[in-house]
Amino acid sequence: MFRALEIPNYRLWVIGALVSNIGTWMQRVAQDWLVLTELTDHDAVATGITTGLQFLPVLLLGPYAGLIADRFNKRRLLILTQSFMGACALILGLLVVTGTAQLWHVYVLATMLGIGASFDAPARQAFVSEVVPGTHLANAVALNSANFNLARLAGPGVAGAVIALVGTGPAFLLNGASFLAVISSLVFMRKDALNPSKPVERAKGQVREGIAYVKNRKDLLLIFFLAGVIGTFGLNFQMTNALMATEVYGVGAGEYGILGSIMAVGTFGGALLAARRSAPRWRYLIGGGVFFGIAGVASAWMPNYIAFALVLIPVGLGSLTFLNSCNTMVQTSVPPQYRARVLALYLMVVMGGTPIGSPLIGWFAELFGIQIAVTIGSGLSLAASLAALLVWQKFKTNAVPLRSQFRELLGR
Repeated sequence: MFRALEIPNYRLWVIGALVSNIGTWMQRVAQDWLVLTELTDHDAVATGITTGLQFLPVLLLGPYAGLIADRFNKRRLLILTQSFMGACALILGLLVVTGTAQLWHVYVLATMLGIGASFDAPARQAFVSEVVPGTHLANAVALNSANFNLARLAGPGVAGAVIALVGTGPAFLLNGASFLAVISSLVFMRKDALNPSKPVERAKGQVREGIAYVKNRKDLLLIFFLAGVIGTFGLNFQMTNALMATEVYGVGAGEYGILGSIMAVGTFGGALLAARRSAPRWRYLIGGGVFFGIAGVASAWMPNYIAFALVLIPVGLGSLTFLNSCNTMVQTSVPPQYRARVLALYLMVVMGGTPIGSPLIGWFAELFGIQIAVTIGSGLSLAASLAALLVWQKFKTNAVPLRSQFRELLGR
């Protein structure tokens, strides 16, 4: 389960990423709470716009960010992007602490943070293959997910406590400082133990070349379709959990922060289960999507806060099983010269739909209530997963009855 940790550089990377990821989750909770309760009067649309603006640059810049990662040294690029994102967090923290923060400040800085993240994400994902050998790559990808979700266990709870004790401003400042951990891990890595991929030479049409590669891979197209639907309509927890907490259950910042930690129990468990697998499988990818959709619909109609929090554990398990399977399948099946560009396109699809889906789900929440909005988003995720199951059946060489496909998805 932990074989990738045998590699010293990877251990260093994991430690730095854990500290930074805890700060990132603190910022996500603090940002939503700031907009929802301090800068507006529980405005779901404003919260959705903030989340959308943070992910909009991924949609617009994704293919070019992937090309940059293929062309340049990924370690140096990551030091630059991490420094930029840390500065954005510090600026927002200072604005809040000094009492000068306004809603438009949050919009601008969320967009700037998204620009940094759009260049950081493909480089960070592809960099893992330079830190560990190919035999350890699937395990390292799964452990990265475990790392992220271990931080998710701690980050929201810490953020809730910090907000309750000293306000939202210090939460942003702590996140800004946390970027120093991952920057330090990159600086102190042993360069001779890395296996950097050969930079792609500058030429015309390289973005189109990456898109053409994906278009010729039916398996990647199916992954991108399903990731796009679920990413757009289902993975809006940053906003929906805040609205469920405040509007349906009437709880405060501490209880809202705990929701993220409880959900991370499921995602962390899913990541550890993924680390045990030697290779990704379609049944886990599609099965994770089906399970996520069912659990998401159920979560919308829980009678009280405790029941809602507990159902978030299977929601987290399903979402992580799906996302980890997508990520690992893309990383392990794409040659190095295309990897960052394809990963950027994948991230553009799974994260770039948020600028559309998050405000849309927020609008549904304003019109019909947050419970109906969550049901719509999770229902669309379930429908897309079932459609992908039908398409996946055609991928198999031998015609296998649909009943057998369901049995395989259930692991029988």
